[in-house]
Parts: sequence; C-alpha cells; structure tokens
Amino acid sequence: MQKNFLSVVDLFAGCGGFGLGLEQAGFTPIYVNELNKDARGTYISNRMDRHEWFARDLNKETWLNPFSSSDARRIAKKDHVQKLEGSFKSEFGIHHGEIDLIVGGPPCQGFSGIGHRRSYAVDKKLLPSNHLYKDMARIIGQLRPRAFVFENVRGLLTGRWTEDGRSGEIWKAVKESFAGIGEYKLAAELVYAKNYGVAQNRPRIVLVGIRRDIAGSITHKDEVEAIDGTGISSDFLPKGQLDSAPSIIDLLGDLVDPLYQNGGVTLGYPSRATCEVQRHFRTSADGAKVASKGDPITEHEYSKHHPDIIKKFGAMINGGEVEATKKFAQRVLPREWGPSGPSITATSLPDDYVHFEQPRTLSVREWARLQGFPDWYQFKGKRTTGGVRRAGNPLEGIHLRELPKYTQIGNAVAVPMAKAIGEHLAGILRGKLSGGN
Repeated sequence: MQKNFLSVVDLFAGCGGFGLGLEQAGFTPIYVNELNKDARGTYISNRMDRHEWFARDLNKETWLNPFSSSDARRIAKKDHVQKLEGSFKSEFGIHHGEIDLIVGGPPCQGFSGIGHRRSYAVDKKLLPSNHLYKDMARIIGQLRPRAFVFENVRGLLTGRWTEDGRSGEIWKAVKESFAGIGEYKLAAELVYAKNYGVAQNRPRIVLVGIRRDIAGSITHKDEVEAIDGTGISSDFLPKGQLDSAPSIIDLLGDLVDPLYQNGGVTLGYPSRATCEVQRHFRTSADGAKVASKGDPITEHEYSKHHPDIIKKFGAMINGGEVEATKKFAQRVLPREWGPSGPSITATSLPDDYVHFEQPRTLSVREWARLQGFPDWYQFKGKRTTGGVRRAGNPLEGIHLRELPKYTQIGNAVAVPMAKAIGEHLAGILRGKLSGGN
C-alpha cells in the first residue's frame, strides 16, 4: 500500500469519541457515517480545521461526501460501496482491500442499563436499529478492510429478542453475522474503560476481526462460541492497566468555580492546572498551548435546581441520609476511588451524579472530561431535552431522536480507550507485533 497513513472508516460515529481516540492513535478518517444531525454536527465541527479534504468535499453528492448521513442499509448496497471505493481510490490512492480499519458501534435500544429505563415495550427483533450490525457486516464484507472493530454495551451479551427468548441469543446472532464474512480471525472481550485511563468503570463488549492475511500466526478460535474472552489473550486487544484511571479531583478539580451560581455559567477557567491530567485536557487542539487561569472555557453551564434539590444535594455531599425520590437515585462523585477503582458509568442523563463539592449536577464540560474529551472539543445541539424527543417511540414509527449534548457524550466510546485500541491495532497493521505481516 503506497500511503503513509492508517485509514479508518467510522460507522455509526456519534459525536466522535471513537474517531477522536483513533485519530490520536494515528488513524485518519476517510469516510464517516452518522444519521443523527446533532451528533453529526458535533463530529464535523471538530474536524473542519484538521482535515483539508473533509472541509473541501463536505458538500459533494451524498456518495462522495466524506461524512455521510445515509442510513447504513443504503451504504451497504453494492452499487454504493463501489462508488465509495472509486472515491477512496481517486482521493487517497486506496484500492480495494487496502482500507486499514472499519469501526462501528451500532445503536441498540434496550440493551444497556440506561436503555431499560426508557425503552418501549416492543420486541427487540422488530426494532430496525437492533439489526444494524448486519449492515455493518455487509459493508465490511464488501470493502474488505485489514481489520474491524465492533463495540457495544455489556447488555448485548445477555440480550434476548423477546421476553421469553434465550439469554445471549442476540450476541450469538451478532457473532454469526461477522463470522459469516469468512476471511477474518475473530476475538471478543468484555473490557472495562477504567483499565485504559478513563475515570469510569464502563464495561463494553468489543469484537475484533483481523483479516487472515494480516493476522498471520496470531492465536485465535475459529468456532463462534469459543471467541468470547479471547480478545486480550489472542493479542487482538490491549491488556490495559489497573490503577490507570485518574481520580475525580485530578480530573475535575480545576473546573471548580467558587463563584458558581445555580443556573449560571462559568466562562473562564477558575484556576490553573495543578496536575498532568488537567494540563492534558486544557491543551489546545494543535498542542501549542495549555489554558491558563481566566482563559475561555466552553460548555461549563450549570443546571438550575429547585432549592429543595440543592438542599438534598448538599446533604448528600456531607454524607447525610437522603430518601430516594425515584428509582435511580443520584450518587455523589467521590474525590478518590476505592481499591477497585472507578465504579461509575457516565450515561445519557446528566442528573445521575452529584458534584463532589458543590450541590449540583455536572456541566457538559465535566461530563465530557469523564469520557476523555479534551476541553477544545465542542458539542452541537441542545444542552438537554427529554421525553419522546430524546427516546423516540418505535410504536409510532419515531426512530429519529434528538441527541442533546449530554446524550451524545454518554453514548460515545471513551476517548482514551479508543486510543488504546487504536494504538494496539496500529501495531498489528504496521507489523510491529508478533502477528504482523
């Protein structure tokens, strides 16, 4: 392959968490797909100055546009794939079978813990979004990348199509779809973001496929039923490191504004960075500057809480007993983690966690740091929303949803974990590990 960069096709890209981590690992996006306009706006706005071709080609015909809003089922059609390959060849000199990596985390309603809160009483088999993994497999089968990564929530492992279905039947169907492509060695692992420098537990199932001519002698299991738990032992995924997650005080301590007001906004950094973690998040996109005290900061707006809620949060911070008022009561973020490390998972709801020092929920910027997004990363769309606008209603055929900023962030792949996966796969693709070609 006569090119000097690693290429990635980012499917179901969301607001760009997986993509950003891969870019930090040395990959360059050549095609990105995201259906939701809010998440799409976030992804695009953070890359217009980083990839010249991205900005130049943004208004081309849909099949040439490097950022597609098309349904994955349309992209998977043979004629569409052929047009894409023609675009890759003319723009980047990438021929058939030379794409380095395809990644995707197809949205699936009702598999995650948070999804159970607001999923409708519809058999999961009837929801179109729960079959997008098939489209991803079809796209991979036609483009033949050197490797691919499928990522999803832990609930997929035990998910069933119907209430009386068999536990794990959906995950089995997913594995069979990717195994059916036929020319990839597969390995899967339940990984935890806390082992990759993320201030969350955040378990995720990751399935990796490496084309057989690239994988070489990497140990693998051919049987679909035998690939679970082999991602790390087969050297398809990085092992991770215990105790690599930053503490909450290191992660968010420099954002505490002693002058904050209920419902207000902080426009400048309230203090200087006091540790390497904070300096990392405050570093500009070009790496040239670390933000100082008083420099502008975005997305640090506070929710306006009722006085009774503020009182409740204050009691929680001080360790008082507070009666839960809803099924999923809030938790106070701890300044430091216990012996087992982070126990939280950032979801799409901003009111799940209370600030460790101030009687309020977290700002968008604080939420973004939990997922590893640097402070220069901007989010488009509404700050928050609710009801059918956020959840959709499959019973009425409403599948397109608003994705406010908190939801975009909560749905994303944590950036440091994506970077770790990207760096590991880059080593395989460049022939630096034992299985390289």
